[in-house]
Amino acid sequence: MREISFDTETTGLNPRGGDRLVEIGGVELINHIPTGNSYHVYINPERDMPEEAFRVHGLSEEFLSDKPLFAAVADEFLEFVADATLVIHNAAFDMGFINTELDRAGRRTIPNTQVLDTLEIARRKHPTGPNSLDALCSRYGIDNSRRVKHGALLDAEILAEVYLELIGGRQTALGLMPEEEAASTGGPSVVSGELGRFNAKPRPTPLAARLTEEEFSAHKAFVEGLGDDALWKKYGN
Repeated sequence: MREISFDTETTGLNPRGGDRLVEIGGVELINHIPTGNSYHVYINPERDMPEEAFRVHGLSEEFLSDKPLFAAVADEFLEFVADATLVIHNAAFDMGFINTELDRAGRRTIPNTQVLDTLEIARRKHPTGPNSLDALCSRYGIDNSRRVKHGALLDAEILAEVYLELIGGRQTALGLMPEEEAASTGGPSVVSGELGRFNAKPRPTPLAARLTEEEFSAHKAFVEGLGDDALWKKYGN
């Protein structure tokens, strides 16, 4: 099974309102294992870079001015993706930009059935949240110290680790001895394929939501449009 842990950076939040892609990053997984094969490109958005977006990813208009237009890399991007499942955190956002750019370039768009949203998996598995990428890194002990600024390839690499934790792949791989044997040898206790770990208590007061109403509505519409065939519905139970 081929999957691609995937992320983008943009000039803003609204692909239909003039915002554009500026970076794409993807990490190939075969049967949930990173292969070392990846895709990364910076893109000239043909517009200015708003200060608020620059503060997020640090990509300036000057830096992007000599980078290729999306239309010039659309075919190689689609060739890399092929029929793989795109594993994305908050998929509605990234796919909104990707499919808008593909449509603008006259290329085929990527169907929702080819997308797996890790945010939905996380919400099913951890309904009290928080479920941002940083929060999940903290929950699962994943080192994200390099994430000073958002970057598409780095975030795709981190998401690949988070995804494996969400579907139980890493814990299952680590559960190599029965619980009784582990106890007798002084090794870690393994319960239901999961290493014992400290579970932090929920915050007494939830953090304020960082999603705008527009983002929340777009994500809700995206999820509802997938119906009962959504890929993530087989996970998290």
